[in-house]
Amino acid sequence: MVLFKRLVEIGRVALINYGPDQGKLAVIIDVIDQNRALVDGPSDVTGVPRQAIQIKWLSLTKFKIAVPRAARLKTLRKVFEKEGVQKKFEATTWAKKLAARAKRASLSDFDRFKVLLAKKRRSGVMRAAVNKLKKEHNVNAQKAKKFTEVL
Repeated sequence: MVLFKRLVEIGRVALINYGPDQGKLAVIIDVIDQNRALVDGPSDVTGVPRQAIQIKWLSLTKFKIAVPRAARLKTLRKVFEKEGVQKKFEATTWAKKLAARAKRASLSDFDRFKVLLAKKRRSGVMRAAVNKLKKEHNVNAQKAKKFTEVL
């Protein structure tokens, strides 16, 4: 049984979760030492320039692309776009949660108010449906109880 499935390795796609490039995808190009890795976006696709970054600042994804060690930008870009890594990541639930969180953070006061009203409306509809089901259940239980008393 494999203990770890996402390893810090060359070609591993990672999400940067700290620093100026927070929230962007990058590919590990080389492992410098136990604490740092050389990553590249590619810079013209994801906006992450080639740089050394702490491994603690990275969240490893399940995606890995086949690139040689210290690959040039042109090579990396070609493989990155051919594999469709950006689109694959955007289709994951992880990316959808990040997008929802970003959208929620960008709401104005009036937008938050509209969300509050929509939640209240949804809650009312749900409460009415649950109460209807409870009432039906209680009526059926009463009928069953009378039927067993007759026997």
